[in-house]
Amino acid sequence: MRLLSFYRGSPKDSRVGIVYKDGKIIDLAYLYEYLYGTPPDWLTDLTKLLEGGSLTLKLVNELVNEFKKLDNNLPGGLLDEDSVMFLPVVKPKKIFCVAVNYNEHGKEAGSASIEEPYIFMKRIDTLVAHKQPILIPKVSSQVDHEIELAVIIGKKGKYISAKEAYEYIAGYTIFNDVSFRDLRKHSSPRYNINWLYAKNLDTASPIGPYLVTRDEIPDPHNLTIKLEVNGEIRQQGNTRSMIHKIPELIEYVSKGITLYPGDVISTGTPSGTGLGTGKFLKEGDVMVGYIEKIGRLENRVMRE
Repeated sequence: MRLLSFYRGSPKDSRVGIVYKDGKIIDLAYLYEYLYGTPPDWLTDLTKLLEGGSLTLKLVNELVNEFKKLDNNLPGGLLDEDSVMFLPVVKPKKIFCVAVNYNEHGKEAGSASIEEPYIFMKRIDTLVAHKQPILIPKVSSQVDHEIELAVIIGKKGKYISAKEAYEYIAGYTIFNDVSFRDLRKHSSPRYNINWLYAKNLDTASPIGPYLVTRDEIPDPHNLTIKLEVNGEIRQQGNTRSMIHKIPELIEYVSKGITLYPGDVISTGTPSGTGLGTGKFLKEGDVMVGYIEKIGRLENRVMRE
């Protein structure tokens, strides 16, 4: 399944959709209301849907089967992508990011690869959706892109072993770890990276457009990954080049930390960032991130 969060009128009227044939979107709450009456709240909040586990996912499949019985004839039931406004796919409690998880990016960043995953976190209110703008802030002139495969947690867990890790994954999406390179260094020589300013300014976490469920991507470590700016390829690689694979990352971040449905683990970026090329984002640029089997995440760059 390819699930999304969206709205049509007010952002407060959020909906859960599923991508149907030819890229059309079924509004699941609308379909449920047509068939049965008032929809449950998990059809308006994808994170709540994930909290319901396999039961709610099964019910979504049953809804789609009921839609097929209608011969796809539900007035207003199929939506074009251009007719909806995307929201961040989930509402996580936590966003974990992995630094230097591709060797080539480590080289351009001047950082050697390490045996232990190097994790930092991002503010949850930095999330922006597909086709929403990212901002060049007044305090930075070196705004950079990092296209990444993100894991969405689907089940509460703690001290999860690598062997069991896939059981805790709901699915995958695209994440752009927008970074502010001229704010990277801390002013004190005692410290290295200023994670607050380098990674956590407003709009620094584009995500989406879809959550593709785990069953549709049996091998997340063999996906083409690419980012273009104004049609120019800036980053290109394959997730097979990850140093620390997804099960290891889940085991690592769940040591003493409870993971909840909707939590995000972004798995690092390949080379080609502005940190290595010297090409930073400018006002008016359009970034498009692609990951095989997931889709494209597009964001325009604006000045604050």
